[in-house]
Amino acid sequence: MDTLEQARAEIDAVDAQLAALFERRMAAVLSVAQYKQAHGLPIFDAAREAVVLEKAAARIQNAALRPYYKDHVQNMMDVAKQYEAEVLGRNRAAYQGVEGAFAHIALRALFPHAEAVSYPTWDEVFDAVSRGDTAHGVVPFENSHAGDVSAVLDLCYNHPELWVVDVYDLPISQNLLVLPGTQLAQLRHVYSHQQAIAQSETFLKQFRLPATAMPNTAMAAKFVAESGDPSRAAIASAETAALYGLEVLVPSINTDGDNTTRFIVLSREKPTVGNRFSLLFTLDNKPGKLAEVIQVIGRFGYDMESIKSRPLPHVPFDYYFYVELVGDPSADETAALLRELDHTCRTVRLLGVYTK
Repeated sequence: MDTLEQARAEIDAVDAQLAALFERRMAAVLSVAQYKQAHGLPIFDAAREAVVLEKAAARIQNAALRPYYKDHVQNMMDVAKQYEAEVLGRNRAAYQGVEGAFAHIALRALFPHAEAVSYPTWDEVFDAVSRGDTAHGVVPFENSHAGDVSAVLDLCYNHPELWVVDVYDLPISQNLLVLPGTQLAQLRHVYSHQQAIAQSETFLKQFRLPATAMPNTAMAAKFVAESGDPSRAAIASAETAALYGLEVLVPSINTDGDNTTRFIVLSREKPTVGNRFSLLFTLDNKPGKLAEVIQVIGRFGYDMESIKSRPLPHVPFDYYFYVELVGDPSADETAALLRELDHTCRTVRLLGVYTK
């Protein structure tokens, strides 16, 4: 047996031991899940995870391997949380659209073992999480080319009972999808979500193709596939083409080659740990009030990565603001910042805590 075969045999032997240990560990995870269920405890315990990771690193003698082992243990804890969610009936996650939509792709990346539940609108995704029908909701929040999804930000404002607990950046490649055998010259109309249309505007203008907005990209692909009309095309992902029996006629038609959509994860459970946090606030309509808020944030030493404004519902020409700050939301400085903003703003609310 040569060196490579010996090494592989050793790996196989270790894997056999790890499999038995994995089952033993998951049996203990089941006991933990049952205890949490009986006592109404959340699945995620940030303080406990931090302790486990530090203990894990200390067990490894080879310093070069410690960060890899911490990643391994973090992955095991993530799998354990998914298992706990299934055991406790909290493994349902909501998205808007149909299978193959970008939100569905993002959900699968975030919650690979969850039951993905489709809803026709973003409002219904928020309502599903709010009612407890699903543990999480995954919705688009911002695109690197087309900008923020204003309707989703408004829904965040209108649902103070929900929190943003995670973010996920999904690289987006918009493709022109057609019925098999269709040529570009045959096309007369294109269908997709408004964001995808905006992202592909240069291509559409070049070929003088009018576009109609639909609820999401996958529904547009489904519509084109079911129509049987070779004059129609959809803008969507390559995964969607495979799902609905379409062909990618022209790949990557989005104007911005680095096109990325940021998705947010909604939950009823308040998050505690992360390296970013976001706020929603309103101000009295007086000169210098927004500048005062920005000065307060700067005085406390926080880097403001994003600021947006949106009209307040049912209040003409009045606005609310969204900011994303870099920092530890559990730090004493953050609590002091929020107290100061509470005096400066008309209203202020912590919206999300997450890591990116």
